[in-house]
Amino acid sequence: MPDIKKPKKTGMPVKKLRILELDPYLEPYEPQLHERLARYEALKKRLSGGKKLSDFANGALYYGFHKADGGYIYREWAPAADALHLIGDFNGWDRASCPMKKLDNGNWEVFVEGKLPHASRVKVQVSAGGKTFDKLPLYIRRVVQNDDLSFSGQIWEPETPYKWKTPAFSRPKDEPPLIYECHIGMGGEAQKVSSYDEFRQNVLPRVKAAGYNTIQVMALMEHPYYASFGYQVTNFFAVSSRFGTPEALKALIDEAHAMGIAVLLDIIHSHASGNELEGINRFDGTEYQFFHAGGKGDHPAWGTKLFDYGKPEVLHFLLSNIKFFLEEYKLDGFRFDGVTSMLYTHHGLGEAFDNYAKYFSGNTDDDAVAYLQLASELAREVKPGAIMIAEDMSGMPGMCLDVKDGGVGFDYRLAMGVPDFWIRTLKTLPDEKWDLWRMWYELTTRRAGEKNVGYCESHDQALVGDKTIMFWLADKEMYWHMHVGSENEAIKRAIALHKLIRLVTFALAGEGYLCFMGNEFGHPEWIDFPREGNGWSYQHARRQWSLADDDGLQFKYLGLFDRDMLALAKNGRLLSAADAKLLTIDQERKKLAFSRGDYYFAFNFHPTLDQSIDFPSAQGRYGVVLNSDDALYGGAKFDSITEAEMAKKGEKDYYIGTFLPKRSAVVFRKSP
Repeated sequence: MPDIKKPKKTGMPVKKLRILELDPYLEPYEPQLHERLARYEALKKRLSGGKKLSDFANGALYYGFHKADGGYIYREWAPAADALHLIGDFNGWDRASCPMKKLDNGNWEVFVEGKLPHASRVKVQVSAGGKTFDKLPLYIRRVVQNDDLSFSGQIWEPETPYKWKTPAFSRPKDEPPLIYECHIGMGGEAQKVSSYDEFRQNVLPRVKAAGYNTIQVMALMEHPYYASFGYQVTNFFAVSSRFGTPEALKALIDEAHAMGIAVLLDIIHSHASGNELEGINRFDGTEYQFFHAGGKGDHPAWGTKLFDYGKPEVLHFLLSNIKFFLEEYKLDGFRFDGVTSMLYTHHGLGEAFDNYAKYFSGNTDDDAVAYLQLASELAREVKPGAIMIAEDMSGMPGMCLDVKDGGVGFDYRLAMGVPDFWIRTLKTLPDEKWDLWRMWYELTTRRAGEKNVGYCESHDQALVGDKTIMFWLADKEMYWHMHVGSENEAIKRAIALHKLIRLVTFALAGEGYLCFMGNEFGHPEWIDFPREGNGWSYQHARRQWSLADDDGLQFKYLGLFDRDMLALAKNGRLLSAADAKLLTIDQERKKLAFSRGDYYFAFNFHPTLDQSIDFPSAQGRYGVVLNSDDALYGGAKFDSITEAEMAKKGEKDYYIGTFLPKRSAVVFRKSP
């Protein structure tokens, strides 16, 4: 990579970046922001030769197995290897019969005459540094487990390729993402690993009925250790075979598209599994083929390997991975995992990010920033309208601004501080001490011009060792008092606050919204994958949909409320509206009112007081569009809350006056 220096003073004014207009506090760091853009432009030109970036990201079209006249060509990249031999079912695993020829730039090639049978198993024997070992091909598209628990690559060439029913699906540009975060394997109720087909048949209809327009699928990239939740990837071009075939996944995506549901991949480019037998680690015998050498290549907290984003070959591999998934599986975008770890050489560990200097210190990994910029541009070049979401808790300025404006190019940042705020509040404070001013700050504070995906809890808050919001609220009472008609006060409180927490977060925390599957109806307990410590049990690695379907249980109330809450975004374009406006806040009496777009929200968080709330509004008539205390959602439904009372106070001021029971909320919308 060339040495990019600060822009020289030439007498010509340097164009002011939009990021500086949005955030004047970044003015002292203007040189670094220009350097960020210059580095990206120089790197892009170097990689693409001035052509399209997608022309560079063609690794999947060159490496791996490809049909040719009379047979197959198999290519591999292993610069430090001394010899490679292709072995597999096709040659009886004869280690000498299929040597590969070394080409330029560390590439190897072999022509295999005849047909490689569909579903036959293969590996590549690598000799390097006086040692010989078997590896899985880097670009292999399917990996399966053998009877001895080892893994093999698998030739996947079905005679009839999958035929797409909705090949040209695209998400409406003006539709905010309402994201259902999901995991295929734990998507069923049976205590087992669920499949792509089962998810397509049983879960997708639920997602559609619930009102979500996007699914974010976890654990798709192949990972041998199920309990890693898919975050220790070994084979970057293979989708997990434990859930079914590539065709089954394509059918799932196709069906989602037919329902109008976009599909995002939870992509893992922040690190890789350290496994050497199954993964890409030490493929050519060196630790630095893909990763940094020495301790710099090891993540201190995750026990995984860290990519060297300064190597063009690594960029080629990762960018090709993005293009491959967009084209082969017709995905609609990505949620990038572990972005904070990528952005900084300290990986964000123990860092508060409490001043701007920490974003532009020597701890920033400039190569990683440039890679993320390339990734965001490539995704949209391959698929216009692709959604790019960053899991960044550091608040890096410009993460969700266009590259040309001084940003990194993503569309949305996960509002990671919000679920942390809620769990901390539930753990440490009784209702009467909830801080509404702090709540308002946590839910509304974000960088100017940058979009967030708001959420109360994701899979992170539900993992073993923590609890879901519903479990924090109800605890053991969930096991005994969730039946309809129960007068248990703990359950009443839990259901009421579960609705309020979701509604205020949905209305304030972002321009998109996310929910982990099952949490919308208050799925009990935690997530815990089979492991030695739990006797390899699937008890907590599934979703108990029957709880939501049972009319005799109160889980249904939460699911119905969530459905009708999401409708606010579709019917009134709530999440596309400008920032919310605070109308009133009463810390002592726990009252909150605000407006966003055409909607007015009134909350009574008080644990004991039924009380009136008055707040300013525009002139007109207002009807109730959502009432958390409605009997449909398990409330008592005060009959007086049917329409807002408008009152004129003074010459120009108008107010809405309403009466709210304890722990309830109501949403008004101006009538035409």
